[in-house]
Parts: sequence; structure tokens; C-alpha cells
Amino acid sequence: MRYLPEFLDRSAQEQVLRDLREAVAQAPLFNPVMPRTGKPFSVRMTNLGPLGWFSDRAGYRYQASHPATGLPWPAIPDSILAVWNGISNYPHPPEACLVNFYGSDAKMGLHQDRDEEDLEAPVVSISLGDTALFRVGGTVRGGKTQSLKLASGDVLILEGPTRLAFHGIDRVINGTSTLLKDGGRINLTLRRVRKP
Repeated sequence: MRYLPEFLDRSAQEQVLRDLREAVAQAPLFNPVMPRTGKPFSVRMTNLGPLGWFSDRAGYRYQASHPATGLPWPAIPDSILAVWNGISNYPHPPEACLVNFYGSDAKMGLHQDRDEEDLEAPVVSISLGDTALFRVGGTVRGGKTQSLKLASGDVLILEGPTRLAFHGIDRVINGTSTLLKDGGRINLTLRRVRKP
């Protein structure tokens, strides 16, 4: 795992945010639900790129269109692709950029990113807005975990042995950033889905 604090300066964060606003106008945030229970996630999400990650009663999967509009996901903006190109050490572009919006009470339980065919490619995570308490463990559920505060502009890369590490967000620390006018946190997760 690589942790790059303050990888994006304020002006780069603001550019990503502008690009995101344009994309979300085409692909609005939605509330996914858990497959078995139908319980809504506490985060709202959307996607950018050729494929988007999605969850509903039928299960977890990638699909090429927004579940509400039926339209293809917007392209991943250059400001976000530049992060992948600069630090992924992977020769192929990402196919999915999952956009998670965390309100003040949102969190994400420990999970693995394993719905992709290409597990050789890293998972690149970009944090914007309020600081989050990130928890990461090993590749087996129930093992020892450690916590890390992810602030606006921080980038985290799960690769190699940590590509399948269990990870999640315990809580968002409100009022720690002025990037988002009404507070909250945005996490962008870049992934390669299919094998090249």
C-alpha cells in the first residue's frame, strides 16, 4: 500500500471538483442497496468511465450505463486520469471511476475490491473534502487492522499483496475541509476492470 499525503494541491482539487460537477450533472448520484437485504448504502454514488460499479438486489457488478438515466457513464476527466497516469505504475487506463459521496453520518464497512477480472492492476483512491478515518487490514476478514486519516488531496494506492486488503471508512470528521461548500467527503476510486 502506498499513501501519498497532499498529492493534489488546493488548485488541483478545485479542478477535479469542477470536472466532477459537470459529470454528475450527466450521471446523478444515486443510492445503491445491499444485494441480500436491500438495505441502502449510507453513501451516495455515481461512476465515470466505460464501466461503472453498481449494487442492487441482484448483486454487485459492473455495467456500462447509469441505473436511473440508462445513459452511458460520462468519461473520466483528464484531471483524474492524470493521477492514475502519474502513480499507478500500470500500462493500461482505468475503466471505472467510482464516485462515493459521504455525508456527515456516512461510512463504509470493511470490504475487498474483488469484482474486477484484472486483479494485477492497482486500486487508486483520491480523497476530497472532509477528512475520513480509513481502516485497512489484511486479505482475510477478521484480522488485525490499522487506521489512517485521509485528508483532502490525499491519494492511496492498493497494489501487490494489498490489492485485496479489507478496507473501509469508519467515519468522516466534519468541518476539516473547506473544499465542499456544504461539507462532506468525496472519494474517487479508479480501477481497471477487464484484463487487457
